[in-house]
Amino acid sequence: MSSQRRATMTAAILARPGERLALAAKPIPSPAPGQVLLEVLACGLCRTDLHIVDGELPNAALPLVLGHQIVGRVAESAGPGSDELATGTVVGVPWLAHTCGRCDHCARGNENLCDGARFTGYDRDGGLAEYAVAEREYCFPIPPGYPPLQAAPLLCAGLIGYRALRMTGNREAAPRIGLYGFGAAAHIVCQVAIWERREVFGFVRSGDERGAAFARELGAVWVGSSLDHPPVPLDAAIIFAPVGNLVPAALAAVRKGGRVICAGIHMSDIPSFPYSLLWGERCIQSVANLTRRDGSEFLTLAPTIPVRTAVTVYPLGRVNEALADLRAGGIDGAAVVDMHGAAET
Repeated sequence: MSSQRRATMTAAILARPGERLALAAKPIPSPAPGQVLLEVLACGLCRTDLHIVDGELPNAALPLVLGHQIVGRVAESAGPGSDELATGTVVGVPWLAHTCGRCDHCARGNENLCDGARFTGYDRDGGLAEYAVAEREYCFPIPPGYPPLQAAPLLCAGLIGYRALRMTGNREAAPRIGLYGFGAAAHIVCQVAIWERREVFGFVRSGDERGAAFARELGAVWVGSSLDHPPVPLDAAIIFAPVGNLVPAALAAVRKGGRVICAGIHMSDIPSFPYSLLWGERCIQSVANLTRRDGSEFLTLAPTIPVRTAVTVYPLGRVNEALADLRAGGIDGAAVVDMHGAAET
């Protein structure tokens, strides 16, 4: 960025857990070698942001700019290797911001488990600001046909959902999938699963008729409350809601040999349950972060299906309202902050 450009930007900053985000002026960051400076176009919000705000994810680098579903236009590149992202290129930045590349996890292709990993909007400032920096190697080209507001949810809700769905096995192994918590990730995963010719069973909070209607609209063959038993045994279940009580419920809903995938970064304590729910070679597995391979695969697949994201749009000045709506479950699909200030959905 030339010295003639302005030096500060507006950002939404979390100072301490439990506080509202505050809009403030902050110096526009300069990219280090191998990084790019992005003019942020849109940034999605998700449950992880709420967990950081609530202090449920400790050791965040406060004060912090939240936001890890960034769509931005390259404004400046720095250092060797950065020239592949030309000025003006629109890219997406996910939760995974950096890995060491040397540990056993990285060597085995499990960079999502890297002990030296760094995360966007947690260890490093994120996208709820006019500008953000990111490592070039952790940026993804945005698929054709996705405007920034529709692309943003693909970068976490889509990627984590895709990784969780892959953990259930392919269509032959798991033709019947249960989705617990029908928010941003589930509304994307539902489309992928149906495209793969799977049957989707939706689970929503008791009394959430709006969420139930949204799940049916997306093609779920059955929708019930989170503690209901589906009409047939499921082959696998993915839990997006951060509610530990759902783990025994999901175990009771899957067949012998079925899998329960816990797809959130944080969950309330799982209560004790009888061994009989786990017996029969049922399995519980968590999803931790994502890999760049997940990103490349999913963002190639998304336009083929094509995945359509439902978004509720907020300007940066209403980011606290967006977080409150997300917390209350009042959003169909995903919440996205439009850095150009659009307020309509």
